[in-house]
Amino acid sequence: MIFIHLYIFIKEKPITGDMKFINKNLLIQSDWLTQDKVLHKLNNVNVNKAPGPDGIHPRVLRELCVEICKPLFLIFQDSFLSGIVPGDWRKADVVPIFKKGLKFVPGNYRPVSLTSVAGKVFEGLLRDSIQEFIGRYNVIGKNQHGFMKHRSCQTNLITFYEEVSRSIDQGVTVDVIYLDFAKAFDTVPHKRLLFKLRKNGLDENTCSWIENWLKDRVQRVVINGTFSRWTPVVSGVPQGSVIGPILFNLFINDLEIGIESHVSVFADDTKLGKVIQCEQDVTSLQRDLDRLGDWALKWQMKFNLDKCKVMHFGVKNTQAIYTLNGTELGKSKQEKDLGIIIDFKLSNNVQCQTAAAKASKVLACIKRGVHSRDENIILPLYKSMVRPHLEYAVQFWAPVLKKDIISLEKVQRRATKLIRGWKG
Repeated sequence: MIFIHLYIFIKEKPITGDMKFINKNLLIQSDWLTQDKVLHKLNNVNVNKAPGPDGIHPRVLRELCVEICKPLFLIFQDSFLSGIVPGDWRKADVVPIFKKGLKFVPGNYRPVSLTSVAGKVFEGLLRDSIQEFIGRYNVIGKNQHGFMKHRSCQTNLITFYEEVSRSIDQGVTVDVIYLDFAKAFDTVPHKRLLFKLRKNGLDENTCSWIENWLKDRVQRVVINGTFSRWTPVVSGVPQGSVIGPILFNLFINDLEIGIESHVSVFADDTKLGKVIQCEQDVTSLQRDLDRLGDWALKWQMKFNLDKCKVMHFGVKNTQAIYTLNGTELGKSKQEKDLGIIIDFKLSNNVQCQTAAAKASKVLACIKRGVHSRDENIILPLYKSMVRPHLEYAVQFWAPVLKKDIISLEKVQRRATKLIRGWKG
């Protein structure tokens, strides 16, 4: 199966002298694992999720939550204190999810891991304790908006482009660099990750458990009920795991150290912005790119240089040339940033038209595929399938021109016409 070769990742280089660090501070609170908390997690298991390789369906855990709460708690407690993770928790069924581009190109699929539901329950408890620790000690930088409480794609977009817009209004130019890591989650080196967990202050029990959780992992690809052979996983944090995102945040947390430009990060989506008023500003931004190149080399991460772009904002922009790892970055007049289309004029016209077109396409599918015109059927479909296209991050790109407002309202009028007894 071709996907199994695609999802075999990098082998890690040895840890160098400046990376050897042992943290002996026990900073995570000790009461995070209790029987009541296990019961609460079991009560809230999503029964619509697929089971992992162990075949235990999430509905079984939720329906029998009272009966299995204590045995699971004892298993969780013993696993954490001993630092030994059950073998089934280290297995994953990988489902390739199509992103975009040509469907016959394997690289255009995102690997999503289906793991043991019981293991995910424990991961959820551990994640909560790590998040509490991160919040208490302000471990994660303020420029990281991914998988963080009270932060989101919207906060990332608004805080970054507000500064860009303000600078342009003041008559100065801005250069923004959009960076893309190649297979970011899948190539995180395990030893380097564990070094950073300890350096950030996680206690040794937590680090030992995570180390064992990452060790000797195996996975197989599943497509239409057909399974590949089991293959060892030597790098990365599983996409689809509960603690994977927060581990990645801790790994990438020091990315912005020493960077002089404005950095904004959402998980691995990174952009740099800098006001350009003289040649020294161009040099400073290039120096930041060199630092990021050095960071990626040290921590065994790779940039997808074909997708790293520079956008020049402002009518008097000098269109400076920037390089990353010796490669000249391509220039772009339009980029999709966290799902929102940004152009060099900071106009939201293209985003409005794109959102309206996507929503209209889904609405047309509903019209063709659903015979009923009953309000109780059409309205929930509209709210769950059409409106998200019109409302995602709309606080950032809300239309101001009449033609854009009309294009969005047309979608809603067409939807109301589908419902029996409603006027368009």
